[in-house]
Amino acid sequence: MSERLRDVVGQLAVRPADRVLEIGCGQGVAATMVCQLLSTGTLTAIDRSTKMIEAATRRNAVYVASGKAEFLIASLEDANLGDRRFDLVFAVRVGLFHRDPDRARALLAPWLAPGARVQSFFDVPV
Repeated sequence: MSERLRDVVGQLAVRPADRVLEIGCGQGVAATMVCQLLSTGTLTAIDRSTKMIEAATRRNAVYVASGKAEFLIASLEDANLGDRRFDLVFAVRVGLFHRDPDRARALLAPWLAPGARVQSFFDVPV
């Protein structure tokens, strides 16, 4: 597991009942770590890449089968998450959060539960 992602997930302060949304989940490594911290909570993860969603779904098959996690092909700009509400939203290395955080937050607004936490992490790959 990536030490960087382990640090990111540690900073999220995931609570066992959180409804979590990950934007740009890639291969689902952070999603696995988040799911391990959830008891009654759930994770929804989106990524615009079909290949990444397929990889994340395979990596997290046990969580998908139990209903704890779902992986959807979508960009934040095009996502349709219906009536879902999230207590915690996070993104790692998602350009929109770095370039235009106000727009990113506005796109999330319909799905934020009262008191929701939104955290983004953007570092240069090494």
